[in-house]
Amino acid sequence: MKMAILTLEEAKEWLRVDDDEDGIIEILKGAAETYLHNAVEVEFDGTNQLAKLYCLVLCADWYENRDLIGQQPSDKVRFTVQSIMTQLQYAYDPTNAG
Repeated sequence: MKMAILTLEEAKEWLRVDDDEDGIIEILKGAAETYLHNAVEVEFDGTNQLAKLYCLVLCADWYENRDLIGQQPSDKVRFTVQSIMTQLQYAYDPTNAG
């Protein structure tokens, strides 16, 4: 069974969400984890802090800009996720990921 990179509580704390938006946050964290896996073809879990940060940044961008879906993302977020993605893509051995 695939291990989650983020817990719901971690994502909610990062997003500073106190109300009942668990459903949308579960979708965002699942999508971020899937996006990362599809991009690097490595299974990460919650022990990899860079993978965790990557998913948190994606979740925050998608959550905070959900009204802008389909429009141009910010350059700052694009640079951040691209830089982290490159490190995750080339710095980890798929047979020994964590």
